[in-house]
Amino acid sequence: MSEQKISPAQPAKAPMPKPWIAAIHAYVPGKSRSADGRELIKLSANENPLGTSPAALEARKAAPQPDRYPDPDSVALREALGALNGIPADRIVCGTGSDELLNLAAQAYAGVGDEVLYVRYGFSVYDIAARRCGATPVVAPDLDYGTDVDALLALVNEKTRVVFLANPNNPTGSYLPKGEIARLHAALPADVLFVIDQAYAEYLTPEDDDGGLALAASAPNVLVTRTFSKIYGLAGDRIGWGTGSAEIVSMLNRIRGPFNLSGVAQAAAIAGLADQDFVEHSRQHNLVERARFVSVLESLGNHGLRPLPSKANFVLTLFEGKLTAQMAHDGLAERGYATRWLPGQGLPQGLRITIGTTEQMTEIAAILRELAEAAR
Repeated sequence: MSEQKISPAQPAKAPMPKPWIAAIHAYVPGKSRSADGRELIKLSANENPLGTSPAALEARKAAPQPDRYPDPDSVALREALGALNGIPADRIVCGTGSDELLNLAAQAYAGVGDEVLYVRYGFSVYDIAARRCGATPVVAPDLDYGTDVDALLALVNEKTRVVFLANPNNPTGSYLPKGEIARLHAALPADVLFVIDQAYAEYLTPEDDDGGLALAASAPNVLVTRTFSKIYGLAGDRIGWGTGSAEIVSMLNRIRGPFNLSGVAQAAAIAGLADQDFVEHSRQHNLVERARFVSVLESLGNHGLRPLPSKANFVLTLFEGKLTAQMAHDGLAERGYATRWLPGQGLPQGLRITIGTTEQMTEIAAILRELAEAAR
């Protein structure tokens, strides 16, 4: 019997991702555990330290049962949002957190060969949103960790399709006033989508309104996004919303996920909107505790600590002395607190600390003072 010849093994083949997808660095959320697995007090994700509105918690219990699909269009929620903000319900689109809407905005208006523009130290999802649709992310220089309108405009060209701007900005806390927002928008070409990410807008005082909602109501190329993850204390339910022209809202509705908000999420959000006393209490708590914490940090300036001005519910502190941001991060973790160290976002000298309860902020301030003095 003749000997059968065996062919050399062929290299195994596998599906190949698109190169722009392979280039994405996955989003890294704030940690809640230490390196050795201990549960920490989580001040790394800008969640509301006061929890959730009791009315929203009750509404979650009474939500429709999970054997039924939720309202695919979030009609009651959009009506409640419209009533509170003076926006027609048909000019509102809901998303699985504002993250879904940011990604959809890039997907709807940008693609291969296009550019998506945002400022350095902007929200890390912007880079993901740009690459996800094959567009090229373009990063404008900052102005002392804040937004430089002129630097952004200098990079706008015929390939620019989307400009992302967080106001207040995450992770720096910087804020662009109404006049600068209007100046940036006025200088953008009419065919460029201007996305104003207002995830922290409810922490602003009324006089700090940046005019974004008014622009979204009148301009055909503006989308404003907001979230229930911050001041409303509903981060776990993943609820976001956006508003813009009828055309923009229609485009996002075409490509958003069907049934993208659960019945529980919709019920909780509607009840949360009705409880503006909780929102105001959370805002005032943040204003008081942020100011108190910043005062302590400024008193440690001789140790190299520099808190950046913040309009959000966190403070980004730069460590420019012997106490490094990593040392502070690790020292706080040893004492039970999770904070956000940001070397992956080009800020190895920065530590973002969410404003927690009064007791938590008092203890964190004392720990940082102790660490700074020990590092002298």
